[in-house]
Amino acid sequence: MSSAEATGSTMPRRWRGNRIDVARLFRAGRAALLSGPLRGALPDAVEHIGRAHRQHHPDADPGMLRRAYVLAESAHRGQMRKSGEPYITHPVAVTLILAELGAETTTLTASLLHDTVEDTEVTLDQVREQFGPEVAHLVDGVTKLEKVDYGAAAEPETFRKMLVAAGSDVRVLSIKLADRVHNMRTLGVMRPEKQARIARVTRDVLIPLAERLGVQAVKTELEDLVFRVLHPEEHDRALELMRRHRAAGEPLAPVADAVRAVLREAGIAAEVAIRPRHVVSVHRNAVKRGGRLGPYDFARLLIRVPENADCYAALGELHTCFTPVISEFKDFIAAPKFNLYQSLHTALADDAGGITEVLIRTHRMHRVAETGVIALGDPLAGAAEGGPGAAAAVPAGEDSEQPGQPADPTRPGWLSRLLEWQRQAPDPDTFWTELRDELAEDREITVVAEYGDRQQPLPLPAGASCVDAAYARHGEAAHSCIGALVNGRLQPLHTRLRDGDLVHLILAPEGTSGPAPEWLEHARTPAARIAIRRRLVGAAERAAPAPEPVPAPVPAPAPAAGRPAPGPEPVGAAVLVADVPDAQVRLARCCTPVPPDEITAFAVRGGTVTVHRTNCAAAGEMTAAGRSTVAVGWRSATAGCRVTLCAEALGRPHLLADLAEALAENGADVLQAEVEPPREQRVRHTYTVRLSDASGLPRLMRAMRRVPGVYDVTRALRTPAA
Repeated sequence: MSSAEATGSTMPRRWRGNRIDVARLFRAGRAALLSGPLRGALPDAVEHIGRAHRQHHPDADPGMLRRAYVLAESAHRGQMRKSGEPYITHPVAVTLILAELGAETTTLTASLLHDTVEDTEVTLDQVREQFGPEVAHLVDGVTKLEKVDYGAAAEPETFRKMLVAAGSDVRVLSIKLADRVHNMRTLGVMRPEKQARIARVTRDVLIPLAERLGVQAVKTELEDLVFRVLHPEEHDRALELMRRHRAAGEPLAPVADAVRAVLREAGIAAEVAIRPRHVVSVHRNAVKRGGRLGPYDFARLLIRVPENADCYAALGELHTCFTPVISEFKDFIAAPKFNLYQSLHTALADDAGGITEVLIRTHRMHRVAETGVIALGDPLAGAAEGGPGAAAAVPAGEDSEQPGQPADPTRPGWLSRLLEWQRQAPDPDTFWTELRDELAEDREITVVAEYGDRQQPLPLPAGASCVDAAYARHGEAAHSCIGALVNGRLQPLHTRLRDGDLVHLILAPEGTSGPAPEWLEHARTPAARIAIRRRLVGAAERAAPAPEPVPAPVPAPAPAAGRPAPGPEPVGAAVLVADVPDAQVRLARCCTPVPPDEITAFAVRGGTVTVHRTNCAAAGEMTAAGRSTVAVGWRSATAGCRVTLCAEALGRPHLLADLAEALAENGADVLQAEVEPPREQRVRHTYTVRLSDASGLPRLMRAMRRVPGVYDVTRALRTPAA
């Protein structure tokens, strides 16, 4: 998706019919900077950015921002958004978002220029020459790849490029998040189907990235904007509940006054504020409580104090003078979340049974909780210079390289791990699927892996197994893992690990063992799943015996009651091999090709031809290894097929029955079904089905998407055995 497409620009990427003289543009920009009104001040159009920037960085030099604005305004002149506004309003709005969050000058400069290389004649070399390598790196990191060059892979490959750039400077992601906030704010000019597509990517990728970077202010706004697009009725109901609550007055005001009095009497300098919940938070509360919200369920108390010790002092006073709900107490100061978040959480009960949730944090903790890595400044200003990005100022957390050592928040460990496994996923579909699965996981546990006389902390998602720990610790050498000692006791590799477990992984001599197919069922991390699949596919291609010839399909008897009768599994007769029409053919289970998928094929032992989808990771690996392909095509677009479909939905009663009805009405025979446990009211249903006519697959997927509560239906990359 190009930036022009995302923001509704009516201009093409390059003004090929009316080329800009870029050298003249730069000369005009410099002349403008030397003219009277702009000397020593920002242009009026961006003075509001300057004011926001000075609140966080009072000594900042506006010179670079002046030059960036003049260039961006000149380059985008004549371009309009679909809303009718000049295009320059978009980079200005994105930069204002970042300035209000406290971003430093380099980030704001790159933000003003972030669409120039993509949508105008300005080149990256010219940005580098005028503004330096840091700004050029940030601009390049958020510049999208062209659909004309990458086709359907443009979006996943653009995100891959952005994440790689963020590996050396996480500010790339800050600009991308602010860019998406403004695009989502102005999404109403788009067609409904495009709004939904952009909102789904925001939900699956951008919101989890904002969470991991600790940018809570961006995360909550994006959640509300996505909720409005994908679930407008639920959004409106939550808004109506909030309106009624506000009209009745704020019931937490007396509680806040009582808390202020207690802390003042104890001599604790504290600011006590009522912090309203955002729309999605209210909706989740309503779902959790069966639609019945109490007067205290629309907000929380936020207490800010000067020092860490004051947090615990305030907590002690509250627990002494009020009735605490002990089960609600959490200490994220002593044990920060992986995204730098620190606070004390508690809850207080009153005589009528009302529960008030309370957050206690320092002013610095609050700034980091709201803006995450943006509040930490320039990651290139190291600890030796005492810059705001110095890791020494941040408490040890999940991403510490060694126990007791501080994490570097501007180079988060989860990003390093993501970059590591993405190198093993050359196929865009595999990368995109695994990225969304990776970001959907909350990294909630840290185990300690023993190897020899060394110990290494391993951050893993909740529910991770010994298999995940093995690949996190040993990479592909984990293929030879044969067991694990967990807290000193021998345990099977499928054992789920808990926070703080001590794990000793047992490896067999290299080459004497290998991963079993069931390992895929135990693996939660992309690094483990990708490595296991690669090894299993390679082993199967090297050693699989020639399969027995598959007979042509036998016509099935007429179906009863309008349903197709169960027929034979789809066979190689559906595929025509160009040079050997009667060749034995099998359809690869790793990608389940069906008409009209684009397909490729490889000859394996015994003369059999194995057919893959062209975007299959296994096919890409065999091609990269020098394996010759075989020319194949579908004999007919109406061949039967077996395929696995994943339905993502909000959990509700009767969802399973409604999906089953949609499958039946569209002639799908269900061979296997799996329903994963719900997470935050979201569930995933996986169905392996057989269709007598593959051309009905798009119709079936559309019918499943129309089931209330279902927000996405996709084909799985791997079909489990029936």
